[in-house]
Amino acid sequence: MSFLQVQDIHHTYFTKATATTALSNISFTVEEGEFVSLLGPSGCGKTTLLSIISSLLKPTQGEILLQGKPVSPSKNDVGYMLQQDYLFPWKTIEENILLGLKLSNQLNDKTKAAALQLLQQIGLAGVEKQLPKQLSGGMRQRAALVRTLSTEPKLLMLDEPFSALDYQTKLKLEDLVSQTLDEYSKTAILVTHDIGEAIAMSDRVFLLSSKPGRIYKIFEMPEELRKLSPFEARNHEAYQTIFQTIWKELESLEPR
Repeated sequence: MSFLQVQDIHHTYFTKATATTALSNISFTVEEGEFVSLLGPSGCGKTTLLSIISSLLKPTQGEILLQGKPVSPSKNDVGYMLQQDYLFPWKTIEENILLGLKLSNQLNDKTKAAALQLLQQIGLAGVEKQLPKQLSGGMRQRAALVRTLSTEPKLLMLDEPFSALDYQTKLKLEDLVSQTLDEYSKTAILVTHDIGEAIAMSDRVFLLSSKPGRIYKIFEMPEELRKLSPFEARNHEAYQTIFQTIWKELESLEPR
């Protein structure tokens, strides 16, 4: 049985006057420890699909199974890392990273020590008592990743988490996140508009067509790229070939 099963997902948004189908016939599986990306034109339903997988949104049809069971937010099945870090500005970094543990009644000496250790491992030693405004954007996103991972979610959702950062910080954070997820054997789904990011970080890339969103093609990244860090993958000769292939497919899906 696959770790994550997305089975025949359809979703329609209804208003008094209209019915708009956002997703149609979406089915795929993700194995434990795998990193997959959702790529596609604007409006193809990537974020809607992420919300359905995490059970924040109930689909019109279909089901999501995680380890054979429906996804449960109350059991910390899913962790989210978003474009904005959403750290509380009046709380210290330590208070922010422990918030998820506190809200889920998991906060104790052991889990606190583990969260603070992860903060050190991720390069933020010594910032525990600082406020978010004292940190750079990249540092805040690292703190947000610690907050997300500290509750030990089974599945990690990354919704364009690097898009607000400058390019150099983005590349560094791609490497850091990829390395951290590998170390903790986390399964992750990334929503991105960045073809290069999807190629460099993923085991597989799902290209969605729009209106309604369907899985148009699945690209499996070659082994020689998957064993490299995202930064190294971007410099591999196979990267440009895959980039051009996906670029052409994505361009064919854009409205004329």
